[in-house]
Amino acid sequence: MEIPLLKDVVIIIGLAVLVLLIFRKIRIPAILAFFVTGLLAGPHGLGLISSPDEVSLLAELGVIFLLFTIGIEFSLEKFSQIKRYVVIGGSLQLTLTLAVVYFICLNLGLTTSESIFMGFLVSFSSTAIVLRLLQENDQIDSIHGQISLGILIFQDIAVVLVILFTPVLAGVNNATATNWPSLIAMGAGLMLFTFISAKWVVPRLLHYIARFKSRELFLLTIILICFGVTWTTSSMGLSTALGAFLAGLIISNTDYSHQALGNVLPFQDIFMSFFFVSIGMLVNPVFMVENLLLIITITIAVLIIKSFINGITAGLLGLSFRVMILVGLILSQIGEFSFILAATGVQLGIINEEFFQIFLAVSLITMSITPFIMAMAPRISNFSDKLPLPPRIRQGFYPFKTPPTEVLSDHLIIIGFGINGKNMAKAASKAHIPYVVVEINPEIVRNEKSQGESIYFGDAAHGTVLKNVNISEARIMVVAISDPVGTLKILDVARKLNPNLYIIVRTRYIRDMESLYQMGADEIIPEEFETSIEIFSRVLDQYNLSKEEIDDFITEIRSDGYEMFRTLSQDESVTCTLNNGTNAEVISIPVGNDMNGETLNKFRANYNGNILAVVRNSKTFKNPDFDFKLLEDDIIIMVGK
Repeated sequence: MEIPLLKDVVIIIGLAVLVLLIFRKIRIPAILAFFVTGLLAGPHGLGLISSPDEVSLLAELGVIFLLFTIGIEFSLEKFSQIKRYVVIGGSLQLTLTLAVVYFICLNLGLTTSESIFMGFLVSFSSTAIVLRLLQENDQIDSIHGQISLGILIFQDIAVVLVILFTPVLAGVNNATATNWPSLIAMGAGLMLFTFISAKWVVPRLLHYIARFKSRELFLLTIILICFGVTWTTSSMGLSTALGAFLAGLIISNTDYSHQALGNVLPFQDIFMSFFFVSIGMLVNPVFMVENLLLIITITIAVLIIKSFINGITAGLLGLSFRVMILVGLILSQIGEFSFILAATGVQLGIINEEFFQIFLAVSLITMSITPFIMAMAPRISNFSDKLPLPPRIRQGFYPFKTPPTEVLSDHLIIIGFGINGKNMAKAASKAHIPYVVVEINPEIVRNEKSQGESIYFGDAAHGTVLKNVNISEARIMVVAISDPVGTLKILDVARKLNPNLYIIVRTRYIRDMESLYQMGADEIIPEEFETSIEIFSRVLDQYNLSKEEIDDFITEIRSDGYEMFRTLSQDESVTCTLNNGTNAEVISIPVGNDMNGETLNKFRANYNGNILAVVRNSKTFKNPDFDFKLLEDDIIIMVGK
């Protein structure tokens, strides 16, 4: 017997694979491929899907898994770190967007309920897209990444309440939404249920299940908790999204949250793909073509309004104009939860089908171009530095005294006060080295200042901030922030203000080193390389090598490794394996050396080893012949006894 849903799933996945391959070749984001898949397979496209409603059911599962994973990741510890961005930033962004869109819609002739509903639709941004892009670009821990994350967390919580109260806007007599005593009692009961489950019931249950060491049993228990709580809230007349979020929240503070998240994420990715495909099925391309000018106009208006309000929100949080632009552009799209809200609005009669099609087209366009907007955001923020803006707006407004109380000289400047910055400051303090810290997170500045730390608020990408810490008289600057874009900007500004400054930069990946050196860094510490050294040392320790031998190996690898990173391009690299009794040598031919113009054969007469490569002006000649002629500034890499 043929199962219609199975046929539809095969068609969707097969078509998605084909479209993804094409889009990957031309470097177009994957999410757009899912929209195109739905458009092609849907009733307005090739009509390949016979049961769109059943595909929508899979899409609803995607939303449940999405909210479930958000709940798991929403730990109290993470919330406390960015609570200011969540509470103040999120409420400001939602309120301001709602107010602006509301008044615009009222002036366009919409009713009060329609205007409020439109304000909510435009307010929400895409958690799925933004977080994925921030993680791919290594910007999730940057200041603009943290602000964006905080606002998105607030939106994810707020959308549950908005969906719950949408029937009130439609004038529907919803007993749950209009019976306030019952609603308060229900809310209190859910909070008590969540607290008891998270504190005692679920941790003990998962601990008991984990003792059996059965992956299948653990996974089924997690799924049971997810769907069990979701079914409970839906049977009470509340949103399934609320239930899924609460289920994740219950698991988030257990010792098994990371394992649970790892098990559930593949399900989220699969079903969220069906969600985006199902949205693509709803799009009517004929309608889009007929109303193309109107759709483009509304799209531009939405991007401008959201970018402006999100940027203003970052500015009101005290951040610099550069960060305001980054946050504004990152959150400028309409999110996936707005689709769910819009579908609810159609069912309740708040908006009609024609308006839904326009909103759908606008949302898809804003989400599809988000990767390109985020790629251009750094360049736009750099261009903004040329605008004639007041210093308070350019550097960020916060009630901290910016200049140091004493004029420092021959001092150390530390940019960023994360783990690396704190360790650097502690070491400098013990060594009695004068130092000053520049940090862009106002909460960190407030807390550390109260403890007597020499720390000042500001965006080090601006010359005025660096001048205030007397960069012209500084000896060393250490850049220890998790913002690749900001790091490049800081290097550029610092090198112009003090050409003699010795700059050390921390980076996460080796691939970023070339661009950092080009911008003026003197020394770069890649965490990726240092991690490999640490692993290497642990391996040698297990082979019972002495501490002195291990230290010698590590010193050898560091000196050779960093020298090669410094001189080799990203595309050309040489790897040396060191064994007992084998040394790697990196030898340069200085100006005026008598080897200038001589062959490698003559050079080898002075050394007992094999020549692996010669590096000349960032170009690598691997395994050169004996008659290869050496020139001044060549670097020779060889290995031998």
